[in-house]
Amino acid sequence: MELLREPDPINGDTPTMRLFSLLELIAAKDQLVSLQGLVEETGLPKPTLHRMLQQLEGAGLLVRQADGRHYGTGHRLRRLAENLLLNATHHGARHAVLRHLVDELGESCNVTTLSGNEIVYLDRVETPEPLRFYLRPGSRVPIHCSASGKMILAQMSPSQRRKLLAHAPLKQYTNKTLTDLDALEAEFTRIRRDGFALDDEEFLPGLVCVAVLVPGRANLCVAVQAPVMRLTPDKALQTLPALQRAAEAISRVDAEGGSEPESVPS
Repeated sequence: MELLREPDPINGDTPTMRLFSLLELIAAKDQLVSLQGLVEETGLPKPTLHRMLQQLEGAGLLVRQADGRHYGTGHRLRRLAENLLLNATHHGARHAVLRHLVDELGESCNVTTLSGNEIVYLDRVETPEPLRFYLRPGSRVPIHCSASGKMILAQMSPSQRRKLLAHAPLKQYTNKTLTDLDALEAEFTRIRRDGFALDDEEFLPGLVCVAVLVPGRANLCVAVQAPVMRLTPDKALQTLPALQRAAEAISRVDAEGGSEPESVPS
């Protein structure tokens, strides 16, 4: 694999950069990796790769699965990725887009992504309304009963979803929470058809949320949420044009890699 053999432009092909390149390779995959698979993909000797995997596992950057043969990303690496996203967006262009969206809709809005089997808030701007559900960047919510979680799950294949959802019982947070996998599959079909996901008091009583996907990203959402007395499911649908404009603006921000504030056209 050329990624592992290419000299570092500053320090050359150091052991540290070789470890980093292997970590990049593993983190870019949406499935677990094995020692033999990495040997075949990279062409590196098995003892060398085994030693590198042990080092990354010992550092908490990778975790070995119960079968002893496969590896996935570890908690330390996921936390690093989350911190990078949190700190990169809080004062940058994404935050400006989100602030504009809150000004337009008058309700709290957030940018979210998938982390493990939860949804993490990368950024959030609160409504000035005195009655609100306060959640800060870094907060986590369940994937199966949040609008963003269902939106991201709907982008996966049925086998990916089952793998993610089937290992632990789906918690019933309210009397509206869907915990049956077949019922959730029907919901995912609707989400893919309509292009948005709705949390109608499924996570917290009295809280309604609607989310859309950021174009070009299967794991990044923009969402608005509010108490049901201000944002009924019908009213939530009226926010979709503004949410979609914000999602498109964030997609452009990500594509350009810029940090200058970008407003959302009204």
